Amino acid sequence: MLEGLPTHTDDRLLVGYDKSDDASVYQVTDDLAIVQTVDFFPPIVDDPYLFGQIAAANALSDVYAMGAEAKLAMNVMCVNLKMGQDAIRLILEGGYSKAYESGVIITGGHTIEDKEPKYGLSVTGFVHPQKLLRNSSARPGDVLILTKPLGVGILMTAAQGDFVAQPLLQRLYDQMAQLNKTARDVMVRCDVHSCTDVTGFGLLGHACEMADGSGTTIHFDTSSIPFHKEALDMAAMGFIPAGAYRNRDFAAGRVSADGIDKGMMDVLYDPQTSGGLLIAVSEKDAVPLERALKDVLPCAAVIGYVTAREGKSIVIE
Repeated sequence: MLEGLPTHTDDRLLVGYDKSDDASVYQVTDDLAIVQTVDFFPPIVDDPYLFGQIAAANALSDVYAMGAEAKLAMNVMCVNLKMGQDAIRLILEGGYSKAYESGVIITGGHTIEDKEPKYGLSVTGFVHPQKLLRNSSARPGDVLILTKPLGVGILMTAAQGDFVAQPLLQRLYDQMAQLNKTARDVMVRCDVHSCTDVTGFGLLGHACEMADGSGTTIHFDTSSIPFHKEALDMAAMGFIPAGAYRNRDFAAGRVSADGIDKGMMDVLYDPQTSGGLLIAVSEKDAVPLERALKDVLPCAAVIGYVTAREGKSIVIE
């Protein structure tokens, strides 16, 4: 959609929208670059405080995926005045709670009236230019680690029809509200070459961007990919979010998936909200990184590896 629009170039712009990366990056000095992103969406849960937490965690994630530290944020909000001030305040309180947890200062924001409420953050972070992580710098021989389980989109769709038990629903809430700062703080201590967060495009959509941007092929082992097992049952019942079909249309031609079960493919295309990080790390650091991540994120797992380009972007085994 942005193709063909007039652009202003600057040698200090390290990452722009043309890279399909998680945030834009502008180099200020030899030792400092600014990372900027914005993300907001309508409620996916009924609890306004929880919605604020999830939306904030999701927005902050893009900065962490770049290997940066998030420092400042501004609220982006659309409100329906029929919601009432209490609900609006609870959304903001949820967002502030995640900002506080991450050490981010919310300095203001902008609100407009809309029929459908929406909330998120514009986030500013900082990183040393040499420590910046792009989604397009995976290398042959890298090992791939995923930090959160898949299946959130399918299960939240099923939850709209009360098909998801409360204990599982609470696990989904906790997962979506969990900051990717935890994974970021661990991974930056290792020889990580590339990273992206797994959100609306699903694992396969975001992995295609990593493979195509890097000029590599990504291999996934389905037996190692963490996901909520209940998502398979819900997918079989037809609870597939619309985004999953769009993701399939986007990525299917780039994916080799001979013999892979349809239900598993539904999970791999499933759009995530505040999903985990997909990390490409050198083989020598893969085991230490996985171990360190599991200490704080028990579902983190090695799920594949990177090779030189073989034709398809993704090979699923």
